[in-house]
Amino acid sequence: MCKNLGLLLIFSTPFMIGSMFFDVGAEPVADKQALLDFVRNIDHTSLLNWDKTLSVCKSWIGVTCNTDQSRVVALQLPRVALSGPIPTNTLSRLSALQTMNLMSNNITGRFPSGFSKLKNLTYLYLQHNKFSGPLPSDFSVWYNLNVANLSNNYFNGSIPFSVSTLTHLTSLALANNSLSGEIPDLDIPSLQELDLSHNNFSGVVPESLQRFPSWVFSSNNLGSAHALPHSFPAQSSNVHPTRKIKGLKEPALLGITIGVCVMGFAVIAAFMILCCYRKGGADGQTAKFYKKAAYPKKESPKSHDKNNVVFFEGCNLAFDLEDLLRASAEVIGKGTFGSVYKAALEDAAAVVVKRLKEVTVGKREFEQLMEAVGRIRHDNVCALRAYYYSKEEKLMVYDYYKQGSVYAMLHGKRGEGRVPLDWDSRLRIAIGVARGIAHIHAQHGGKLIHGNIKASNIFLNSQGYGCVSDIGMTTLMSPTPTSRATGYHAPEVTDTRKMTPASDVYSFGVLLLELLTGKSPIHVIGGEEFVNLVRWVNSVVREQWTGEVFDVELLRYANIEEELVEMLQIGMACVVRVPDQRPTMCEVVIMVEEICNGISSGSRSEGSTPTALVAAEITTTIPL
Repeated sequence: MCKNLGLLLIFSTPFMIGSMFFDVGAEPVADKQALLDFVRNIDHTSLLNWDKTLSVCKSWIGVTCNTDQSRVVALQLPRVALSGPIPTNTLSRLSALQTMNLMSNNITGRFPSGFSKLKNLTYLYLQHNKFSGPLPSDFSVWYNLNVANLSNNYFNGSIPFSVSTLTHLTSLALANNSLSGEIPDLDIPSLQELDLSHNNFSGVVPESLQRFPSWVFSSNNLGSAHALPHSFPAQSSNVHPTRKIKGLKEPALLGITIGVCVMGFAVIAAFMILCCYRKGGADGQTAKFYKKAAYPKKESPKSHDKNNVVFFEGCNLAFDLEDLLRASAEVIGKGTFGSVYKAALEDAAAVVVKRLKEVTVGKREFEQLMEAVGRIRHDNVCALRAYYYSKEEKLMVYDYYKQGSVYAMLHGKRGEGRVPLDWDSRLRIAIGVARGIAHIHAQHGGKLIHGNIKASNIFLNSQGYGCVSDIGMTTLMSPTPTSRATGYHAPEVTDTRKMTPASDVYSFGVLLLELLTGKSPIHVIGGEEFVNLVRWVNSVVREQWTGEVFDVELLRYANIEEELVEMLQIGMACVVRVPDQRPTMCEVVIMVEEICNGISSGSRSEGSTPTALVAAEITTTIPL
């Protein structure tokens, strides 16, 4: 999945000038020997080019080094036909390793005990192998662990309680193993994703994990009374109508049943009003959702009885259906996929309701995508809170981001009173978006694609990092002509319903160039497109006027020259014409994080600014 990063940063054009050359550190000799010992003692594909005469940091497939090339920090060898147990005393010697991705191979044997020496491990992907035996007993040695995916193996035994000590853990996947025993109380506030399905767990779901949806615990032997989290009741089709509740007599049960039925009809009736809302207000005007309620002439209200709004985890904390129906709806945008409304709730909270048009797929395909997207919980992915499907209406509900989109921040009116995006803010946007897209690409066996990455679909989370919205919408719609793609679509894309991870990488590269240059992907004057951002950047770099690429608003910041150029390198690598030559998003994340890590460690060089380098040559005129 992840290719060699060294090859990705080699450009055919003269890119680095003057002080932009970077020193190359010595080879990590000990780490290189550990990797050679590993590859010599395990069956693998012949595609690995691990030759001792080549640079491990620059040429070896799947290996990434730190900035000064003194240590190996990432090993990414998915789907390279590794077969057999991991040789002892090999990978365990990579003490600086932060990312290990050995997913989708044929690795057998027990979890290597030597991995306890990898104290810096942050991301661990071992899914879809043939590991067996118990899980490691002491997870606390990986105190920085953020993601652990050990699903689809043959692990047995119980989940060690030491997992609960991982205070940075955001994702834990143990599905499709033979694990048993009771699920421990994993009270980890940072945990956002969990999958314990298809094992042999018994007992009940701990209270700390009842915030997760029911599918997380499906196909186990959990007690019926608490098999599903309280906040996610089982589907009505699975509940037996005559089940008795301990401590309640028949009259009380009858009263509860009647109350539930009345409530159900009230909810359905209320949402029938919402789903029949029509385009009633002009752009920017305020209208009430319920004031426009009307049933289609050829469809009776009863035909809506089986159509329900579907709420995902967390949405009930921000609003309920009654609040949404009472809310005033202001049109805040119109795009390729439909209109977007800001719904102001009575408690002063707000949500975004996206009303889709030109949906060409049926209900089943629509709901499958909504379920896939709705389950994603990640700091850098805008959470889908709810959706609704009927023949007449398709609605999606998101959180409202009051700061607006990155497009508005970058291309809003410039002049007096404008607060420009500083360089650190743009870096946070870039790393956030990269993490979000990489996470999306890791979902559903790598089959989920974003397909519509652009600045207007990027927002800022509470920490100021980029957050990606509108996942997978292109698969639902009629194919969009690439001329309407505003410069973000890869050159190989001819049908917007058939995007690939590589085309997402290209779109991210365009976004990165947009952040660096402050220019839109395509500039339009007089109704005629005349500048494509990717072509313009390439032409400027080719003429060795690299300094002219960067946004004038960035020239006020000191000591960021190397960071600008390194980010430009990454952007250029993402937008190469040949899809196979682009890095994967996980590689992009590593590259951008290295730049951010360098900043946090105080490595910005003194006395070197973009202004000093190119002030005499900066111009606001865009070359034709």
